[in-house]
Amino acid sequence: MEDVVVKGVRKKTVQKKSVLKLISRDKYLLLFLLPVVVHLFIFSYLPILGISVAFRDYRIGDPFLAWGSDAKWVGLKHFIEFVNSMYFVRILRNTFFLSALFLIFGFWVPIVFSIFLNEIRHSLYKKVIQTMTFMPHFISTVVIVGIVVNFVSIDGIVNSIIQLFGGNREQLLNNPQYFRVIFIVSTIWQTFGWGSLLYLAAIAGIDPGQYESARMDGANRWKQAIHITLPGITPTIVILLLFTVGRILSTDTDKVLLMYNPSIYETADVIGTYTYRTGLLEGSFSYASAIGFFSAVVNFILLIFANSISRRYTEYGLW
Repeated sequence: MEDVVVKGVRKKTVQKKSVLKLISRDKYLLLFLLPVVVHLFIFSYLPILGISVAFRDYRIGDPFLAWGSDAKWVGLKHFIEFVNSMYFVRILRNTFFLSALFLIFGFWVPIVFSIFLNEIRHSLYKKVIQTMTFMPHFISTVVIVGIVVNFVSIDGIVNSIIQLFGGNREQLLNNPQYFRVIFIVSTIWQTFGWGSLLYLAAIAGIDPGQYESARMDGANRWKQAIHITLPGITPTIVILLLFTVGRILSTDTDKVLLMYNPSIYETADVIGTYTYRTGLLEGSFSYASAIGFFSAVVNFILLIFANSISRRYTEYGLW
C-alpha cells in the first residue's frame, strides 16, 4: 500500500515538473495568449456576475452586486413576463428563421468555396480571389449595411435589374417579405471568404501522399475532392456546425439593428434587437437581462443536444 502511495506521489511530482518545464519552454508563446485571456475574462466571464440582475427589480442607482434584502429579488418574474409577452412568438420565430436560413443556404458556401479555391493552381489568381473574398470581413458592419441599403434602395442596382425584367421599383427594405432574403444574401457575401480560411487550413493539413496515390489509381480531381478533401475536412465541418447551432439564438444583432425599421418588425425583429429596445431604450435592465439569459440557456441546450447527436452518429464533437 505504501509503495502505491509513493508511486502516486512520484507520478504527480513528475507530471508537475513536466508542466512547469513546458511552461518554461513556451513562456514567450504563452505571453501572446495573455491579451486573449484578459479579453475573455473582462468581456465574457466577468459579465456573468450580472446574471443576478435578471432575478431582481434592478433600477439605476441600486447596488449592482447586492445579495441581501436591498437586492429586491423577484425570482422568475421577468422570465414569465417575457414568455407571456405579445412579442415572444414573433421574435423567437424571426430569430430561428434567420439562423435556420443561414444554416441551410450559407453554411456550406465556405466549404464549397475552399474546395474550389484549393484546386486553383495559378498562385497569383488564387491570391487575388482570396483577397477579394476576405475583404468584406474587414469592412465595418456599418459600411456593409450602407452598401446593402444603397443597392436595394429605389434608385439602387437591384431595383434597376428588377425594372429591366419588367418589375416595379420599390423600397425593398420597407417590405417585410424581402428582409430575410436581403439579410441572408448579404451575410453570406460578407462572411463566406473569411469562413473558408479554416477549411483551407484543414485542407493544407491533408497528407499529399493521399492525392498522389489517388492519381496513380486514375482518380480525377473531382473524385479526389470528394473522396479525399471532403473527408479530410469533415472534423472541421462538424465542429463549426456545432458552433453555429450553439449560436442559433444569437443572430447578428448589430446588422439587423442597422437594417430594420418599424415597418418590417414583423420579420426583422429578433431577440437581440428586442433586448436592445427594452434594455437600453426603455431602461428595463432586469427584463432585458432575463431575455439575454433565456437566449444563452436555449443556445447551451441546443449545443449539448447537437453535440450528443454528433457523438452518436460520428466520431467528432466538442467534448
